[in-house]
Amino acid sequence: MTFALAADIIFIKVHEGSGLVRFIRGAIGESAKSVLPIAAIVLVLSVSLASLDSGILVLFIFGTVFLILGMSLFTIGSGMSMQPLGEGIGVQISRSKKFLAAILVSFVLGALITIAEPDLQVLAEQVPSIPNLVLILSVALGVGIFLVISMVRTKKNIPLSRLLLIFYLAVMVLAVFAPSEFIPTAFDSGGVTTGPITVPFIMALGTGMASIKGGKHSGEDSFGLVALCSIGPILSVLILSICFSPVPETTQTILGEYLTTKDAFLFFLREMPLYAKEVLIAFLPIVGVFLIFQIFYRRFHKHQMIRISVGMLYTYIGLVLFLTGANAGFMPAGRLIGAKIAEREHRYLLVAVGMLMGYFVVSAEPAVHTLKKQVEEVTNGAISQQSIGRALSMGVGLSVGVSMLRVLTGIPIYPFLIGGYVISLAITFFVPPIYTGIAFDSGGVASGPMTTTFMLPFAMGACEACGGNVMTDAFGLVAMVAMTPLITIQVLGLWSNVKRKRRIARAHQELSQIEDIILYYDEREEEVEA
Repeated sequence: MTFALAADIIFIKVHEGSGLVRFIRGAIGESAKSVLPIAAIVLVLSVSLASLDSGILVLFIFGTVFLILGMSLFTIGSGMSMQPLGEGIGVQISRSKKFLAAILVSFVLGALITIAEPDLQVLAEQVPSIPNLVLILSVALGVGIFLVISMVRTKKNIPLSRLLLIFYLAVMVLAVFAPSEFIPTAFDSGGVTTGPITVPFIMALGTGMASIKGGKHSGEDSFGLVALCSIGPILSVLILSICFSPVPETTQTILGEYLTTKDAFLFFLREMPLYAKEVLIAFLPIVGVFLIFQIFYRRFHKHQMIRISVGMLYTYIGLVLFLTGANAGFMPAGRLIGAKIAEREHRYLLVAVGMLMGYFVVSAEPAVHTLKKQVEEVTNGAISQQSIGRALSMGVGLSVGVSMLRVLTGIPIYPFLIGGYVISLAITFFVPPIYTGIAFDSGGVASGPMTTTFMLPFAMGACEACGGNVMTDAFGLVAMVAMTPLITIQVLGLWSNVKRKRRIARAHQELSQIEDIILYYDEREEEVEA
């Protein structure tokens, strides 16, 4: 009996281990499928339109490897840690009968997680006219307030489309009074705030809150938190620019000249500890929230605690690798490619190249995978990952193409943003509510670290080469990337609605034909009997 039991245990462990290996292989394969297309585009450009120094190319290759490994670990880790933690806190907030306590917890969570977001640090460094701490705290305040609004919306069953309409109208009114140089920065802040740390947690928080409320609208209420939390930073930065009256400044980043591949490798090794420290500081508030939540509510059992802890470690290592690869490997390559294409005689190739890179780069955003999986789970496969991914890619490709056109011509961003948001808000009245939540969440998700560390430097390099104003012409790319998916995802919803109506009409027609046949045979039988 003892030997049989031992054999069974060994079989189970081996089976579980092989399952884990297959899962890790699948995660690495999915990450490679996302990153390699953009890597291939850059390599083709480096031997055609924009030749790269050997050191920059080596940095890019190292960055590609780190991106694939980092995204794989992040995907595994966030599923083990961020999702159960966010859902647990969301369930507890919904169950709480102390409304003021729930509001306070939501505000603190929103502010802490925003301060922890690495993408916000990147944006703050690129806006020298506003002190970093002032900008970060303003954005954190906006996210905290709007996470509270999201919680109240879920509890009170307030339609998401109504809130979006009200708050985006407020954004448009404030933008009239804000300095024009800071309108792109304000909209960019809404995109970068919802990054790889914030999105998995907030989306899981929404799922937890909606699961307790239940009902036929629980799937719809699972989405929309990221959408509302993206509006808070826009409003807060617009108010800050009006009150603070900052003087616009720009900084030109000088690309390092790496003469050998060894120099490039050493640079990469020097950068990694910096991002390890940055991500560690970002993770401390989340670890603190986890510990405090567990001490007060005792929600997780011992094995769940171990699983979440291991998941946080995976997420941490994955983010360190990903951000190192994106910042040290992709950022200099993006800036140099943008500058070299803009210096060519046919500089309008920037539009086509930008659209191509934008189409593929969104697939390399870590949080996009989280969104696609949650959409498929919540809708029980009715909305597939493939359809969401394709709609996101088309939206981001279009937005980057328009951004490159702005870089070349100096067209202001405001008309594009007004037109885009008017169209997206108008569509909300004609699509199923779940598509509205997914669409506005996807806008925040699409504008992640790959956009800020690769596509934005690409635009900045091109803008500097064209002699344009970086603050007005290059900035705003993140805002455009966050805006266009609102339209493409909802158009997907419209098309889905049309197909559903066609299926219903076809079913009614077939049913009518069957009824006609039955009626015909009934009449024949009556004639025979007569």
